[in-house]
Amino acid sequence: MVEDVSRGGCQEPVVAVVTVGTRPSSIVFVPDGVVTLGRRLTCGAFAVDIDDERVSREHATVRWQRDGWRIVDLGSRNGTFVDGERLKGERHVEADAIVRLGHTVLVLLRDGRGHGATKAARGELAIGPGVARADDEIRRAAGGRTLLLQGEAGVGKERSARLFHDARRPDGPFVAVDCAAIPEGAAERLLFGSRRGAFSGATDAVGHLQSADGGTLFLDEIAELDLGVQAKLLRVLETREVLPIGATSPIAIDLGVVAATHVDLRAVPRTHFREDLYDRLAHAVVRIPPLRERKVDAARLAVAELASIDGRLSAHAKLVEACCVRAWPGNVRELRTAVARAARTALADHRLVVRAADLPEHAGAARDDPPGVVAPEPPPIDLGPPLEQARLQHRRELDESDVRAVMAEHGDNLTAAARAAGIDRSTLDRLLRRFGIRT
Repeated sequence: MVEDVSRGGCQEPVVAVVTVGTRPSSIVFVPDGVVTLGRRLTCGAFAVDIDDERVSREHATVRWQRDGWRIVDLGSRNGTFVDGERLKGERHVEADAIVRLGHTVLVLLRDGRGHGATKAARGELAIGPGVARADDEIRRAAGGRTLLLQGEAGVGKERSARLFHDARRPDGPFVAVDCAAIPEGAAERLLFGSRRGAFSGATDAVGHLQSADGGTLFLDEIAELDLGVQAKLLRVLETREVLPIGATSPIAIDLGVVAATHVDLRAVPRTHFREDLYDRLAHAVVRIPPLRERKVDAARLAVAELASIDGRLSAHAKLVEACCVRAWPGNVRELRTAVARAARTALADHRLVVRAADLPEHAGAARDDPPGVVAPEPPPIDLGPPLEQARLQHRRELDESDVRAVMAEHGDNLTAAARAAGIDRSTLDRLLRRFGIRT
């Protein structure tokens, strides 16, 4: 059972205890004044016992003030750590903060509305309200036929699309298409299907739209579709009929369509994305928050990933702290991959406690220039079509050596390499073809 601690529409500061020792917990409470952190967390009449021998009886205090958190160490034996750094005396933090006392990690949230408390006996962690609110919006949107999801790569847009599907047509097919990965010129054939003889080598083929009949079609990175395909997709949404290439009569279909993008389609030039298609898709628009806005979720996902790999594994407090503090530009996908690698490292060393040091060196780090390295000012260049201008402002065109280097660095992973280079997938794919690296 989940107890909602929200008090309505006002900002609701909370302290969440996300791990006690190596055991997950999910205590969330609202501080009405100074919260004393120690073997017993106290806030007025509210108290929670913490079984952690490395925590002093009165270890530190936190207080929410109008402009942020005031955190004070009370001369603790093992120190208080704020966002991974040892606290000297006291500190004022305007943003959310991660506090570690011994083997206990706490998340200080400026606005914890919607956070709940799950019974500790069940060993579950609190699920942050950001995703919960998005999920509620998606379920409500299932009353319609279209949904537009906005969010960074790796936030879990396919999970959200499946939620829409389960709320709308759970017994029908779910067909997921990565529009950015469709070979150039193949989108129309793959989406709409074809008839034998329509073009050289054409066969009778069922397209993704027809395959999703009675269920849901998920179009990830829809902005990568060219205008001609967008026009045909718009007609399908309006008529509920699909006309395969080479066919003379349309086929009736009934499906839901979830489109996803990491860009704001309203800001994309109309020469690259149709306004009428946006209007048709945006029956409901839901933003999936990035992991850096979901500190409690980061801890929950790390613990859950370890459990899925080996039920004997547990997370050291410093691992949970690192997962909460880091930026994770690759979001949930990056965190799970990094934690899985950390788990394999621990198991290879015959350890069941996974440490922060087991994470890959740069896992979760913001993808900026290394400390002390100043990037040269790029020379002015022709950035190409309007969509690329919108995406690549103040960036230079990569040469062949740049492209080969970034692909090698990221193991030929197109998405990761494009993100590291600061360009979109389709632009990197175009460069790969230009230089003959990929055909």
